[in-house]
Amino acid sequence: MAIQWFPGHMHLTKKAIQERIKAIDVVIELLDARLPGSSANPMLAELTSGKPGLKVLNKQDLADPARSALWLTHYNALPATRAMALDASEATPARRLIAACHELAPGRGGMAKPMRVLICGIPNVGKSTLINTLASKRVAKTGDEAGITKLEQRIALADDFYLYDTPGVLWPRIIVARSGYNLAASGAIGRNAFNEEEVALALLEYLIRHYPDALATRYGIAVPVGVTDEQVLEAIGRKRGAVLSGGRINLQKAAEIVIFDLRAANLGRITLETPEEFAIWLAEGQKVDAERQLKKKKPLGSPG
Repeated sequence: MAIQWFPGHMHLTKKAIQERIKAIDVVIELLDARLPGSSANPMLAELTSGKPGLKVLNKQDLADPARSALWLTHYNALPATRAMALDASEATPARRLIAACHELAPGRGGMAKPMRVLICGIPNVGKSTLINTLASKRVAKTGDEAGITKLEQRIALADDFYLYDTPGVLWPRIIVARSGYNLAASGAIGRNAFNEEEVALALLEYLIRHYPDALATRYGIAVPVGVTDEQVLEAIGRKRGAVLSGGRINLQKAAEIVIFDLRAANLGRITLETPEEFAIWLAEGQKVDAERQLKKKKPLGSPG
């Protein structure tokens, strides 16, 4: 299953970023620390090319700290890029963003040359919460739902520091299959755009391999070597009382439980990808996409 979600307001956001970027000094991209590669928007990378960038791994308190360290090293190695991890609701770490922006654009500052920063990211990554923390007041709408912010806002964090907020935006075509599942599991994609059972199975397949103890502890089930994602989902449904008449497991209900527990960090601190894993997934996705585009270009009736 290919997961895609690009509502109409995201087209408007793309156009707004294209216009705004001309006068921007630094671009802050908020990433979900649980899926730093999948939540990095390739469309934004294209739109903001040539501008210094600050990658912020948000929700670090929900992520695996060892894996967060790997991702910070990865992003800090990129040219004209800084990276940090934080929890958007914590005031002191959030203020570090302002200092990092001045490091990336040392020639900006003061009333004559105010700092102009664009902040962007995928839906439901915590951008509005971070902005409210930076501004020390509620200036942006927040909510545990993809697509809350719909319009661009300008927030003055200081007399010479302007922050431009944009709606959360995905990209028109998700070519990395695993990214689609991870984004859906994290809450970045509207729930009508994916099948919960398929997403939960993909999530469990990964957790069985990398975080089996987290599953065993949370649900009180055995996770032996060789167990399948379907078997684990059924075991979770049985343990949580998601049982239909005749003893059948309500897999839809079990899937909703698993996805909710990931989002609420009830499974512990988990990161769903490493830089090395994501590089492999991306290469595979690009290969498949290139083959798909080549087929589209071939005339009808041509061999192959």
